[in-house]
Amino acid sequence: MAYFDAASTEPLHPAAKAAFLSTLDEAWADPARGYYDGRRARMLLDAARETVASVLGTRSDEVSFTTSGTQAVQLGMLGVLAGRRRVGAHVVVGAVEHSCVLHTADTHTALSEQRGIAAEITRTRVDRSGRVDVSAFGAALRADTALACVQSANHEVGTVQPIAELVTLCQSAGVPLLVDAAQSVGRMSLPDGWSVLTASAHKWGGPAGVGLLVVRKGTRYVSPLPYDEREARRVPGFVNVPAIVAAAVALGAVGTESADEDRRLSGLIDRVRTRVRETVPDVEVVGDPVERLPHIVTFSCLYVDGEALLTELDRAGFAVSSGSSCTSSTLTPSHVLEAMGVLSQGNIRVSLPRGVAEAEVDRFLALLPGLVAKLRAVVAHEPAPSVARDPFVVDALGKRCPIPVIELAKRILDVADGDLVTVLSDDEASRLDVPAWCEMTGHEFVREEVRERGSAFVVRRRP
Repeated sequence: MAYFDAASTEPLHPAAKAAFLSTLDEAWADPARGYYDGRRARMLLDAARETVASVLGTRSDEVSFTTSGTQAVQLGMLGVLAGRRRVGAHVVVGAVEHSCVLHTADTHTALSEQRGIAAEITRTRVDRSGRVDVSAFGAALRADTALACVQSANHEVGTVQPIAELVTLCQSAGVPLLVDAAQSVGRMSLPDGWSVLTASAHKWGGPAGVGLLVVRKGTRYVSPLPYDEREARRVPGFVNVPAIVAAAVALGAVGTESADEDRRLSGLIDRVRTRVRETVPDVEVVGDPVERLPHIVTFSCLYVDGEALLTELDRAGFAVSSGSSCTSSTLTPSHVLEAMGVLSQGNIRVSLPRGVAEAEVDRFLALLPGLVAKLRAVVAHEPAPSVARDPFVVDALGKRCPIPVIELAKRILDVADGDLVTVLSDDEASRLDVPAWCEMTGHEFVREEVRERGSAFVVRRRP
């Protein structure tokens, strides 16, 4: 099996595995205790904290270990918001943030309402590559803004965010900036000036169950949880010293290896971006082609069901992921793809782990065109309904992605330039895919009309 899903979790680094196993025998005791075994565990915990701080360029007493990156985000956001309650309850986030950031912002709103406080969340727009609009972000900062959040790089498409520019804006406005660096720690350095940083060890080759919460000195922070003396009173509970040591060892190891390996992975990703466009018709490669993480590429194949394509790739021996609505239990498009205004159909994210063989990437590129063609042929040969049809209306009610857009693509060939075609659909993905299809093919998306059942999407044929 070729594992191409490192953005979800990187395989455990060999050095991390060795460190974890050896530390199991040395650091099983409570590091808060003063006897010998406790002191030894504390020494290893402090050494791990020093290693992480050295890599990140922070003070060791600013670093706390959590049970996950998600917990780090939750504690970081809610802690700063609690510490700045007198300032206000307004939060600014990018529209493509990880769901844990958006969900925590929603929780903040709910908790504020319970206390009789009006909280507001501003989601700032991004461009078609997924890059945060700096001017819109700056304009959203207000006197009552308690916190701003941005990811260092997008988890679905790999686009690197303009952190330095956002740091400057937040410093000028006196607003602390939380950076979700889950995808970039161990792969790229960050400009200084942020207030809170969060990350997750399994993204850089450490074990699952270890996250990072870094709160810079001078940042007002009040734990949103009941008092506990551990981890600078930011994270309650007994720490997993062996896992933390393994995470720190992995971070130190990838820090020394990353430059050459990231250049190699970036070259392989460039190859994927180029070859997919050349060999697969009607494909959109999304994300910034230059300002991106070295190991991630995402593309969307028109007229293909995302779940079916993932299944075919799995059968062929490739583990990949998707942001497509067709692979979501909620049957709604990825909020990242939606904010970018790009296709969700047949959406595939390839994220290469360190050490991946070049031959596996070439095998993927050789097989992909045939798999996509096979799936498109299945849809193309489905029998057409025998009932009479209106040449200007596509009735796709009750049909899931990608059928509404497939039927639109067929029907628009039957009308004259300038004519309008209306697509009737109750699939949430159509709200994203019909406008994105128009953008991709040069036709004009006129409007969406919300109806009792679903919506009517009006498209004008262009030459």
